[in-house]
Amino acid sequence: MSTGIPFVSGAKPGLGHVEEFNSTPLDFMHRAFEECGEVSEFDLGGLRTVLLVGPDAHEAMFRTPDAQLSAAQAYQMMVPVFGEGIQYGAEPHIERQQLKMQVQGLKHDRMLNYAQIIEQEVDEFIAAWEDSGVIDVYEQFTQLTLKTSTHCLLGKDLRFRLTDEFGELYHDLENGIAPSSLSNPEEDDERFRRRDAARQRLEELITEAVRDRRARGVHEQDMLQVYMESTYNDGRKLTEHEITGMVIWFMFAGHHTSSNTTAWTLLEISRHPEYLAELREEIDALFADDSALSLKGLRDIPLLDGFIRESLRVHPPLNTITRRVMQDWQYKGYTISAGKNVMVCPHVSHKLPEQFENPEQFDPKRPPASHLFAEIPFGGGHHKCIGNAFAILQVKAILSTLLHNYEFTLDQPADSYLESMPALILRPSEPCRLRYSRRS
Repeated sequence: MSTGIPFVSGAKPGLGHVEEFNSTPLDFMHRAFEECGEVSEFDLGGLRTVLLVGPDAHEAMFRTPDAQLSAAQAYQMMVPVFGEGIQYGAEPHIERQQLKMQVQGLKHDRMLNYAQIIEQEVDEFIAAWEDSGVIDVYEQFTQLTLKTSTHCLLGKDLRFRLTDEFGELYHDLENGIAPSSLSNPEEDDERFRRRDAARQRLEELITEAVRDRRARGVHEQDMLQVYMESTYNDGRKLTEHEITGMVIWFMFAGHHTSSNTTAWTLLEISRHPEYLAELREEIDALFADDSALSLKGLRDIPLLDGFIRESLRVHPPLNTITRRVMQDWQYKGYTISAGKNVMVCPHVSHKLPEQFENPEQFDPKRPPASHLFAEIPFGGGHHKCIGNAFAILQVKAILSTLLHNYEFTLDQPADSYLESMPALILRPSEPCRLRYSRRS
């Protein structure tokens, strides 16, 4: 069986492709595919990585057991963020139990409560808006989704006491994940020192909230309550360190997807005014009886669903989904040896013309791809993003409330809204301004 995987050009002695990958990761991965095809290999400063493109590759990677392709070993840079003993820093049997705890907070009754909380937050968010004006949607939605996530996750008390500081700390955590950390998770850099300080401060704040809630005997319908009440199979409760890690894990799973997808979706709606009349009719029907947004209603908005799904296809938030090869792995005639990483890139795979007709065209009425693994904005397999349902709920509730009350138009040339990937998350470039005007 052949082991001659095509090698991407441009490697530098001692560095390989690490400089290009760190500075322009998306451009680099598109170049690797265009140059070498669906299987290519590159060098991240000594860590050999094989890029796999297409739905067959996605399915093969996501269906391979962890014992052969390990997510935990590939994502050791997340351990300082979540904390030792949480997800990638935990033994596999502990991680599985923690995942079940996370799922408890996404059951139907809790999601019903979250929908109303998010609508309340959006109403408060726009209460100070004028009849018309300009907003930076990336900046504004980052703040808004942090408020909604904090409220749903940690309860109203912590949401109203800690939002400003929590936002700064979360920003430092997110900035502590750079493309370079895939190959060097212990890199000595100021951003990583700020990451560690933010993790420590968050533990102090969340622990204070846990102790206060227990002292008062309060019971809330939020994720923090789930963590406080959950036990492992042996009967042990989560420690305060573990509760903090579970909060951060869920925030990472839902917040960046929510904020960026909300921004991209509203940008694309503003870029395609030909759909506005139909979209407004669909959204206004949700508010016809002046009742609060419901989970059931948010499930029946097909055109907005189409805008969100297409935004996730064209602008997927997470674009390096990686596994460490623990045992030699074979794919399409190639043997990928133990010690290397394998990687898939949604931004590349979501643009394949054999899967998506006219892939560069934004089409909110595009039918789903025929291959189950063609679209992977949330990854796949048992490591699929746990926060995707919560993230989509946030996006729908935020956009429905905004579009029911305001009209939005571009404030910049249409081609000036670019993609940026300073960390491992794809987001709109700045500035990212839209004009708004109150609907009559």
